[in-house]
Amino acid sequence: MKNSETDSLDVNVFPSREEMGESAGKDIENKIVELLQFKPEIRMIFAAAPSQNELLEYLANSDKIEWNRITAFNMDEYIGLNNLSLQLFSVYLNDRLFGKVNFKKVNLIDGNSSVEEEIARYSALITEKSIDIICLGIGENGHIAFNDPHVADFIDIQIIKKVKLDKSCRTQQVNEGCFANLEDVPEKALTLTIPVIMAAGYLFCIVPGSSKHEAVYNTLNGPVSTSCPASVLQNHPNCRFYFDKDAYGS
Repeated sequence: MKNSETDSLDVNVFPSREEMGESAGKDIENKIVELLQFKPEIRMIFAAAPSQNELLEYLANSDKIEWNRITAFNMDEYIGLNNLSLQLFSVYLNDRLFGKVNFKKVNLIDGNSSVEEEIARYSALITEKSIDIICLGIGENGHIAFNDPHVADFIDIQIIKKVKLDKSCRTQQVNEGCFANLEDVPEKALTLTIPVIMAAGYLFCIVPGSSKHEAVYNTLNGPVSTSCPASVLQNHPNCRFYFDKDAYGS
């Protein structure tokens, strides 16, 4: 494992994505245990993407986490997919974590509800109390959640918003095997905004794969700009990055 904290960024690089996911899982597990020593309950937000597979597998098998003291949220969701679609992020998280452990409560974004009503409902849930931990990734276009460059706003006044996904984002979903072709990928989604992510106490950012290398480089080394929305993570005081060697490079 390579560790770097240059310029205050906590960067951890691993030979394989399995080691990456396990290390991230252990650190998140430890942070949960630590927080629950002095808080009666905590609130967590989870990303849904193949990049999170190894992390979620570790967490689902943890015997140290008191899940019944944790309220969970998902980060984003497609608009208009069938409620039984395997591509729904809620289905992904239910299959890999939410349905495997006993959370105090799980709050999921409903992409088939009235957009205005869902934005109001989910905004109220998110802002009810502070968010303690977010597990997230970075897209090939540098997005965090579904805040693609053309809709990313570092001072967004919204909590959750409707967005149109850019072609790069939608193409990534095909490349990762989530959809058979580009036409199948929804063009619109609901996403938590960047200020919501940045307001959380602790961020754990897990990013494997060579297709993410450019986005990872720009996130860590580029200027803080909406051209690479994840670059704003440079400004978070408690963001820890986990990459495999393919994503990080040499």
